[in-house]
Amino acid sequence: MSRKLAAAAALTFMLLGAATASAAEHKVVFQIDDADPGRMTLLLNNVQNIEEYYAKKGDTAQVHVVAYGPGLKMLLKDSPVAERISAMSLQFDGLEFDACHNTLMGMEKKAGHKLTLVDEATVVPAGVAKIVELEEDGYSYVKP
Repeated sequence: MSRKLAAAAALTFMLLGAATASAAEHKVVFQIDDADPGRMTLLLNNVQNIEEYYAKKGDTAQVHVVAYGPGLKMLLKDSPVAERISAMSLQFDGLEFDACHNTLMGMEKKAGHKLTLVDEATVVPAGVAKIVELEEDGYSYVKP
């Protein structure tokens, strides 16, 4: 009886190991450089779709949304998609919103005051450089 139990335990561990080994981590970077609310919504729909797709497969996804130029408006506190960004950040682990420091400085200079970003935004030195670095680290690039 103990041999059967040991064999069953070994088989269970082998199957668990195989299931764990088959789970993959996907790395994706999305670019937004457009202030159009429709484009922002499209991008967030794409992010949600990819997160849900990989979750159903038992895989994980590391997703960065990099905003620069006019697209930085997506990450402003008064953005038309600010509430959705907050909700998605709570829903999906590994989702990061990166705000271009260069663009932010230019927008603040033009506005004549500091701008407030959504709490979920991480300021990076340069949006385009962040995309390049992520691609060099094996991230797949998507521009909806």
